[in-house]
Amino acid sequence: MKWIRQLYDWVLKWSESKYGPHILGVMAFAEASFFPIPPDVLLIPLALGMRSKALRLGLICSVGSILGAIFGYGIGYFLWWNGVGVFSGLAQFFFDVIPGFTTDIFYAIKAKYEMWNFWVIFTAGFTPIPFKVFTVSAGAFDINFILFLIASTLSRSARFLLISGLIWKYGEPIREFIDNYFNKLAILFTVLLIGSFVLIKYLI
Repeated sequence: MKWIRQLYDWVLKWSESKYGPHILGVMAFAEASFFPIPPDVLLIPLALGMRSKALRLGLICSVGSILGAIFGYGIGYFLWWNGVGVFSGLAQFFFDVIPGFTTDIFYAIKAKYEMWNFWVIFTAGFTPIPFKVFTVSAGAFDINFILFLIASTLSRSARFLLISGLIWKYGEPIREFIDNYFNKLAILFTVLLIGSFVLIKYLI
C-alpha cells in the first residue's frame, strides 16, 4: 500500500534528526500496539550514525516496546469487547485499518495461546511477526499478565539489544547481514529454542 511506503520513508527521515532517539522510543511504543512500521527501520540507521550510543538506542527501543506491549494488552483487555463475543468499535477499526490484523488471525491466535502460552508472545516479540497483533490479542483473551510481561521483556530486549550490539561491535559492515539474514536467523533460533523445550518435556 502506498501509504505504508510513505510512512516508512517518513520514519527514515528521523534518523537524520537530533530528535531521532526520542522518536525511536515513541515509535517502539506505538508499534507494539498499533503502528505498522517496525522500530528496527529507525534503530539501525540511528545506531550506525551514533555507533558509540548504539546499545543505549537499543535499550530505548526495548523499553519503549515493552511499555507499548503493556498498552496494547490494555487495549485488548479494557476496550476490545462490547459484550460477550461482540467486538467494540475500536476492535472493528483495528480490523479495518491495521495491516495484518484480521478476525481470522485474531481467533487463530487464541488457539495458539491455549497450546503454547508464553512461547507465542516470545516468538512474536523476537521474530518479525507483527507484535501488536499478539499484544492486543493477549489482553482480549485475558492471558496471564505476568507471563505476558516476562515474555515481552525477554523477547523485545533480546531482539533490539542484539541488533544494536552487532552494530556497536561491527558498524556498517553488519548492516547487510541484519537486512538479509537477521529475521531468518531469529525465526530459526526461536524454532530451535521452542523445539528443545518441547523435546525436554517429552523426554523427562
